[in-house]
Amino acid sequence: MMAIPPPRSTRVETSRLVLRPSEPDDALRAFELLSDWSVARNLSAVDFPPPDQRPWFGGHPHEWTAGAAYRFAVLLNGEMIGLTDLDHVTSVQAELGYWFGVPSWGRGYATEAAGALVEFARDTLGLSALVAGRAEDNLASDRVLTKLGFERSGQAEVYSQPRQSSIVSIKYVRKLPT
Repeated sequence: MMAIPPPRSTRVETSRLVLRPSEPDDALRAFELLSDWSVARNLSAVDFPPPDQRPWFGGHPHEWTAGAAYRFAVLLNGEMIGLTDLDHVTSVQAELGYWFGVPSWGRGYATEAAGALVEFARDTLGLSALVAGRAEDNLASDRVLTKLGFERSGQAEVYSQPRQSSIVSIKYVRKLPT
């Protein structure tokens, strides 16, 4: 983990999106988005139907301050459309994750937001690598990761909480030039 995490006032902006540190008040909107089976089925650790998201979102400021995870609400015209994060942060790498509500699919928002987080990981956190994973049947996520320069690094059987079964997770890695 970094010695000194960036301030929680850190914002990342792209041509269409604003990424700001997630806040406890984002929990209700996240609950709405995660209540769609099409979204939840692609995640590994979210129950379906989702529970109250306030406890999880309430812990985000502490994770940030500790340098353990950096979670960003993705905003389009001021409305939260998804979340992207860096989790399991060490001094050299982190795990990239993202999810978006169905109305935002197919518009390039995931690639745009996750790409901005790749730059944040390299330029702000000084990480040298990112890892990611996706459900084998989530081909849209394969396209996002491939566009961002991730390469397949293997696969593993993992438990999918929303599906209540084991699935194949395709693993990816991306080296970040320093």
